[in-house]
Amino acid sequence: MAINTDLMLRHQVIYSVFVRGHTKEGTFRALEGDLDRLKGLGADILWLMPIHPIGEEGRKGTMGSPYAIRDYRAVNPDMGTVEDLRHLVDAIHDRGMKCIIDVVYNHTSPDSVLAQTHPEFFLRDAAGKPTRKVADWWDIVDLDYTNRDLWRYQIDTLKQWAAIVDGFRCDVASAVPLDFWRQARDEVETVRPGCIWLAESVHGAHVLAMRTMGAYCATDTELQSVFDMTYDYDIWPCYEGVLTGKTSLREYADLLNYQELTYPSHYVKARCLENHDTPRAASYFDSDTQLDNWLAFLYFQRGAAMLYSGMEYAPKERVDFFERQSNYGDMQRDVQRYLWKLKEMKTTLPSTGGYWLDTADGVLLGRYDGPEGKALGVFDLCRRGGGTVRVDLPDGTYPNRLGGIVTVQNGQLVFDGKPVVI
Repeated sequence: MAINTDLMLRHQVIYSVFVRGHTKEGTFRALEGDLDRLKGLGADILWLMPIHPIGEEGRKGTMGSPYAIRDYRAVNPDMGTVEDLRHLVDAIHDRGMKCIIDVVYNHTSPDSVLAQTHPEFFLRDAAGKPTRKVADWWDIVDLDYTNRDLWRYQIDTLKQWAAIVDGFRCDVASAVPLDFWRQARDEVETVRPGCIWLAESVHGAHVLAMRTMGAYCATDTELQSVFDMTYDYDIWPCYEGVLTGKTSLREYADLLNYQELTYPSHYVKARCLENHDTPRAASYFDSDTQLDNWLAFLYFQRGAAMLYSGMEYAPKERVDFFERQSNYGDMQRDVQRYLWKLKEMKTTLPSTGGYWLDTADGVLLGRYDGPEGKALGVFDLCRRGGGTVRVDLPDGTYPNRLGGIVTVQNGQLVFDGKPVVI
């Protein structure tokens, strides 16, 4: 990762907030009323999904996608004012949390301020019209980073917001030149030392598609040199494969282990089970125990845990991104206390040393072993239903960090199907 990445990010929880649907009012001021609860979930970093005005031209749905931004340097008036944002960030800081905002630098809405004032900043087709590389994103037009004046505008904008917030989640970061991000990070550091940089890296299939058409697209390993954290999209198809029965647990473990061999030893992944672009994780699970296992494994993994707004109630229906709708949807189950317990467990895991995954008797085993100590996790991700599993532990009884006592006899751990962390 970037040379000054804080390894303590591996112990932290990021909670993404879709401001429009988080409260009835959908405003910065109303969000302040929920900060104590979010702190109680164990959140360390609140990520505000795009806070800027949304374009009108080509708008999807009645509300439009917040990722079709009209003005990078303003806030959406439906959410409040810049002063309201400052007040919210102060309230977040008062509770010991940090705030990052979405940066959508690959594209703007067709009627954006930049499209009107700097048409030379945009990618154009053979006929000279503004265009985009991904056809399905028909509510946006792509920026052209061969224009260095665009770099200056974008970096100055980042410095404006860095005076208020603690960092940035960078949308489709892979599509924006790495050298741009490197210069941006260096300059922003003068305004916000220790600024947090989270990259939405992309699926391997997206990288290949962009490169096939001759477009720039960076891989996770390239992004590692600039960003503090990248998405887990490099193994996402395998994760979904386990959920749908198309991929074995062994294959999944092998790919996760390969991350340990591919990235620098101090890499940090932003691990998640769902986000605003994917189905709700709970829609895959057929029992509370399976959800508990996947959540426990999410927090056990090396990396920051990332929660999508409303996940603490295990909804199964996706939020309609282009309409006004509550983030919480069809609340199935309240797991707020469980998430706090998981956060407490996560803070006890070693941040350095060896980490690897294995499978045994149909369950996933995770191990930490280094100068800070050892940990063993047992996760029944595929509904085996408990029994015994072979472990490399002396016989005896052990406290489960998630509650209760477990027993090892003749090298076999007895468990009831619920996750175990020793």
